[in-house]
This record gives sequence, structure tokens and C-alpha cells, in this order.
Amino acid sequence: MIPTTMKAMVLTGHGDVDKLEYQDVPVPSPAAGQVLVKVTATAKNNTDRKAREGLYPTKKGEMTSFQMGGKPTLLFPRIQGADIAGRVVAVGEGVPDSRIGERGLLDFNIYANDRRDINLTPDYYGHGADGGYAEYVALPSDQFHHIPNPELTDAELASMGMCSYQTAYHMVTSANIQAGERVLVTGASGGVGTALIQLCRIIGAIPYALSKPDKAEALLRLGAEAVLDRSDMDSFVDRVKAETGGKPIDVVMDLVGGEMTDVFIDTMIFDMNARSTYPRLSIAGASGGNISEILWTRIYLYQVQIFGVSHGTRDEADQLMAWIREGQLKPVLHGAFRLSDLHRAEEYFVNRGSNYLGKIVIVPDAQWSEHGQPWSLEAAR
Repeated sequence: MIPTTMKAMVLTGHGDVDKLEYQDVPVPSPAAGQVLVKVTATAKNNTDRKAREGLYPTKKGEMTSFQMGGKPTLLFPRIQGADIAGRVVAVGEGVPDSRIGERGLLDFNIYANDRRDINLTPDYYGHGADGGYAEYVALPSDQFHHIPNPELTDAELASMGMCSYQTAYHMVTSANIQAGERVLVTGASGGVGTALIQLCRIIGAIPYALSKPDKAEALLRLGAEAVLDRSDMDSFVDRVKAETGGKPIDVVMDLVGGEMTDVFIDTMIFDMNARSTYPRLSIAGASGGNISEILWTRIYLYQVQIFGVSHGTRDEADQLMAWIREGQLKPVLHGAFRLSDLHRAEEYFVNRGSNYLGKIVIVPDAQWSEHGQPWSLEAAR
């Protein structure tokens, strides 16, 4: 039986975690072409916090949520949570009943049109429409992909959500990374970073991870060729040379920004005679600062190609789902929190310690014993 009301964490306005209120709200009904999903786990992403705090400016001094379509789509009240795993419990008109019972993972994008190769005005579930920080959610049938793999728990499946993996893959495809190329992955211990390391190995590229030394062993197991200490940027280029045998980095995956971006460029241009392709900088984050000072002469004289990356495409989502089904992509799950404890999860995420690697997931309280308890981080309370 599907209830008429459900528990949800509702965002009531821009601000701190006090704007997230645990409430009883109506269970949505699936519209034509939609499925109703009983949520079992939703991965936590930094975009939840940034959208809540209005930290997506495109002009100096601006405070706004993500609104690339030209107008705000984060309307309140809103249920956040983009990377949703769960089970189909009902279908809307035009969707076969055979889908009921399927376990799946959401392609989190709200696409502006049916194009499969481009996504110019991206929005996403948990921002422009309600997401997975609830017990139920209505989603497009064609974007809730069936992932039956029994070796993956639902929490692990949610940790492989498209907010991180599709962003990572779009960074790779935008920069046209090829087999054998050396790739510097910054922010390597987070969701996008761990996805990038795996994706590089799938296509035959060589990932060099930027992180802290205490995460080196785990990142090496994941596929990093070497791990460079992010806390020591002095003589960084020399340390890169030592790891690459004196060869320049071909492509930088920049999730950091700030003053580090200029140093990352140095790793690609110190010996242009050793290059066979243009240096490429793919940017999808600014955790180290939203403003970088770079001499434009360095960009155009060294012909550095820059790619700004937000969300990916339908085709890229399909490829990632296929790799997940085939077992080529592996979950990197750090732990789980109850939905009712989302405030604590937000605090933990912002202040995550040296042992943090990969993703945390949020599990509805009613699903906790089955899908959350095995990955519990309640000790962080």
C-alpha cells in the first residue's frame, strides 16, 4: 500500500541548515511518463549545500541558486537530493506495469529538450523539481535506469549517482582524453574525483591524484598512478616530473580553482616539445576559490584549451549506466545517515576529516535498518 503522506526534509528558503525542516508532506502521484519511486538511498552532493546557500554566482557580488535557463527554478518549498536509488512502486500513464518492482538509479538531469548530445541549460532533480530527501519521489520513466546488479547494495548504487559520475565523464569527453594520456585529477578523494580516476582507467588514460597522503593507499587501490600531496604546493611541478618521468601532464581535471589553477597549468606547459596535443584544462568546481588570477598570455601563447563543465548529456548517462551494470565502475561509499539526521550529515560533509573518501548517502528512516545501518556513520554524532 502506498501511503498518502510521507516524511521529507524540506528546504524552506536560502540559508543555513535551519532552512531544512523534517516534515510530513503528500506523497506525489506519477504523471504521464513517470514512475513513483520508493526511495532507499540518496547520495549527498556539495551542490545541495551550494544551492541552499545561494553560492552559484555568475556575476561578481551575486548570490543565486543554479539557474542556467535564465530564471530561478529553485522555488520553495523544495525537496533536495539528486542521486536517487530506489524501487518503482507505481507508474503513470504510458508506462508499463512491468516496471513495478524494478530497482533503479536516476539520471538526475532535467533536460530542456530531447537532444542526446548536448545539455546547454541544465537543471536537476532536487533543484528544479523535488528530489530524493523523502520517502517517495515521482521521476521520468526513461531517466530511472534499471540496475539489477545484486552485488551492489542500494546505498552503494546511490553513491554512483550521476551528479558526480556524469560530471566526471563530461569532463573527460569535453577534453577528449585519449588512452595513454596523463591526467591530473584534483580533489581526488571526493565523488567526482574518485569517479574520474575510474573513468580514466576505463578509457586507458593514466590518472595522477591530488589529495592528502593519508588517502594515498585508497586512491592507489582505486586506480591512481600516483598521489601528490595537496597540502604542499611548493615545487609541485618538480614532484609531478618525478612521478611522470619528466613528462608534462596532458590534461588537468580542475575541481579546486583559486590560486592552484595557475600551478596546475604549469604542470602541462613546462616542456611543450614533449607534448603531442594541446594542454587542456577541464573545470567543474571551485572548492579552493571562485577567482583565479592567470595571465592570459599563458593561455593563448601556450594554447591552453579550457572547458567549463556542468552537467552531461543523455548519451553520457546511458554509457555510465551500462558501465555500472557491467561492473566496470565501482562504488566508493564512505557511510550513511538517516534522513531525519540530515542536519548532522550536512555538518559532517562540510567538516569531513582525513578519513573521508567518496560519498555519503541519506537513507529514509523507514528504510534505515535494511539500507542504511550497514553503512552507518551515526558514530559521527
